[in-house]
Amino acid sequence: MRRIHMFNRVSADGYFATPDGGLDWVIQEPTMEAEIGGGIAGEGTMLFGRKTYDGFESFWPNAIKQGKTAPSPHGEKRESEALYQMGVHINNATKIVFSRSRKDVTWHNSRLVREFDPAFVAELKAQPGGDIMIFGSGSIVSLLTRHGLIDDYTFVVSPVILGSGRSIFAGGESHRALALVDAKSYPRGNVVLRYRKA
Repeated sequence: MRRIHMFNRVSADGYFATPDGGLDWVIQEPTMEAEIGGGIAGEGTMLFGRKTYDGFESFWPNAIKQGKTAPSPHGEKRESEALYQMGVHINNATKIVFSRSRKDVTWHNSRLVREFDPAFVAELKAQPGGDIMIFGSGSIVSLLTRHGLIDDYTFVVSPVILGSGRSIFAGGESHRALALVDAKSYPRGNVVLRYRKA
């Protein structure tokens, strides 16, 4: 059985984007990126809501064309090999985007699914292969959580208070207990919290 892993950056007051969807507040953490980039293997599968998919599609295919380093997708301007490794992984992954408004998807290894169906996701988890990732995509994360389909939650808490913004969980999810798996702080003040379904 494949697991679904959610990965999201959040502010100290719990928002994953500004009210207009901005991510320029994110505090970059090269040490963390190097750890994540070094651990990426295989092609993988990713789930997206339409807005996050649009952002990834407009950035990553071009970012990895420049060589063995890639620029940061948000925050300060810089490049690294770890970001390049993440970009190549994302580009090669099977990408499933849930959208009623997109007419088609042309990005490498992408598949368009018109309606969110928990049975479809459950079948996807039952298929052979590596685990499944979801970044951003608050509306889809909410739906997956409501149906108990996310197995692991990783929050990168940045040392920033936004005051207002978009919550990952805004769809009336029921109470869900989580078990802390790991907590790690980094030099620039980010804290990575990893949870599993209790």
